[in-house]
Amino acid sequence: MKAENGPAKSPWWERQSHADRRPRLKARGSILRSLRHFFEVQGFVEVDTAILQVSPGNETHISGFGTELVGPDERRTQVYLHSSPEFACKKLLAAGEERLFTFAHVFRNRDRSPLHHPEFTMLEWYRAGASYLDLINDCHALLVAAADAIGANDMSWRGRTADPRLAPEWLSVADAFERYAGLDLMATLHDDGTPDRARLASSVAHLDLRIAADDTWSDLFSKVLSGWVEPHLGLGRPTILMDYPVCEAALARRSPADPRVAERFELYACGVELANAFGELTDPGEQRARFVDDMEARAAIYGEAERYPLDEDFLDALAHMPEAAGIALGFDRLVMLLTGANRIEDVLWTPVVEVGA
Repeated sequence: MKAENGPAKSPWWERQSHADRRPRLKARGSILRSLRHFFEVQGFVEVDTAILQVSPGNETHISGFGTELVGPDERRTQVYLHSSPEFACKKLLAAGEERLFTFAHVFRNRDRSPLHHPEFTMLEWYRAGASYLDLINDCHALLVAAADAIGANDMSWRGRTADPRLAPEWLSVADAFERYAGLDLMATLHDDGTPDRARLASSVAHLDLRIAADDTWSDLFSKVLSGWVEPHLGLGRPTILMDYPVCEAALARRSPADPRVAERFELYACGVELANAFGELTDPGEQRARFVDDMEARAAIYGEAERYPLDEDFLDALAHMPEAAGIALGFDRLVMLLTGANRIEDVLWTPVVEVGA
């Protein structure tokens, strides 16, 4: 195993390597226990969702792990390790649960970096009958509880810091693009929210952005977000980046105030995305159409073989699901920032060994 931009490092199970990591791993346990208590005192029920699913999810750039389910009659069925417990949690909302949370091991291919790991822990929670804005209050209180659990005064990553006890800044995606990239994002969306790729490509010319001929509007949006906007978010205090274009919010409902944007926000600290929240879309027809569009985009990028099936059971459940708000938080990243770790492997008990390392 080689360290990033450095010499070979000891495997995680080597005694000294484990001893070096152990204080952060113990802190992880303290934060985990604190957050379980945080939800339980509010009347949430902890659920445990199945990892094997008929689909890993249907977002364009999330890559799944596939496997085969073999029945007693030797019939073989393609199944996947889930990339999120979201579909299962929403089925439980349809079943009648009103407040639920889960710490789920989830799996995403093609993701490996100081902030990404192929297997990681997602903390998700859902509130039936709530607005996605209610989840902002949850985020603030959760950060305070997590920091208190280990006596952390701040969150830090690569020289950036944030105070977890300060109320977060609220910032719309449009305002963030204007502030940090000098770009009028809303001018690149039609009245119904469909994107205008040519207009966005023209608008980013002043950024000296490398544009490929096959870059979509979404590709350009992501390049500006990651390169010009995200490094400024969550500095000093957390940031709530909200009101995403509807084409960047596959499972969120449209805003009643502006059909071009969706009820979606992300929580940032130290320039790192920690959580992704939705006012949940409950229209099966619109959800199906969005999934189909995303899978067509995925096939164009990664090849037809990686077009994932739709979870028809999930789409059926949406028709019975109450209005709700839900959020997914990267638990390992939260521990990283509160303990000052540089890499996600530093807060994982048994990291997945990198093949060929």
